[in-house]
Amino acid sequence: MPIIDVHAHVGPWPFHMDTGDAGFNLRLMDRYGIDLQLVSAAEAVVYDAVAGNAALRDVLAVHPRLLGYAVVNPNRIEASAEDLRRCLDTGRFVGAKIHTHYPGRLIGSREMDEAFDLIAEAGVPLLLHTWGPEVALLPSLLETRPGLRVIVGHAGGDAWREAAHAAAACDRLYLEHCRTVTDAGRIAYAREVGVPVERLLFGTDSTLIDPCVALGVVRDAGFGPDELERVLWRNAVDLFGLEFSPTPP
Repeated sequence: MPIIDVHAHVGPWPFHMDTGDAGFNLRLMDRYGIDLQLVSAAEAVVYDAVAGNAALRDVLAVHPRLLGYAVVNPNRIEASAEDLRRCLDTGRFVGAKIHTHYPGRLIGSREMDEAFDLIAEAGVPLLLHTWGPEVALLPSLLETRPGLRVIVGHAGGDAWREAAHAAAACDRLYLEHCRTVTDAGRIAYAREVGVPVERLLFGTDSTLIDPCVALGVVRDAGFGPDELERVLWRNAVDLFGLEFSPTPP
């Protein structure tokens, strides 16, 4: 079955794991049958958003199986606004990414509100790093931004129950469950509280985490064949408006 990974990264990290250039991403994709991968630059997430996005533009120009997220830094909103336009104009970036912890701006802060406004105006999906109970604020924040669609990265992390209830309350929140601690039952809980399968996405956090972890979580979620197809690729195609034709088996 085709697979689209909506949460991955290109570039080295300051942690103890195997990381590298885009070639490493592609080798992992081939190992696990991942057709397309949506990536942000590690440099853009942890150090310099504008410089990291620029380096990623060069990578995307030569690797058609990778599509980009332009990282937005809430602390440098004017520079990020110009940079987001540059990235989207290439046609190789399909969304925006915000990390909350590296820039030190949590959901609900003034700086994060400005970043949300910027991305809502751009009209692209946002992959938002979430970890903690402030994820519960998202439905009210999206209520005043009707064009904004948010992928709840890591599905709230340790606050996965709060994230599930938030997504059940807002039809523009999508859950993506990658993380190092698998916590059996997270997807089942989200479905029990009312999150439809159409708003569940597959992400790996590659290359921070080997994709086998996320694939195991999906395997153990008990999806039927049609549901599995939606989670592994169709929902991503619909959300991002991707031109993607699965290769016949």
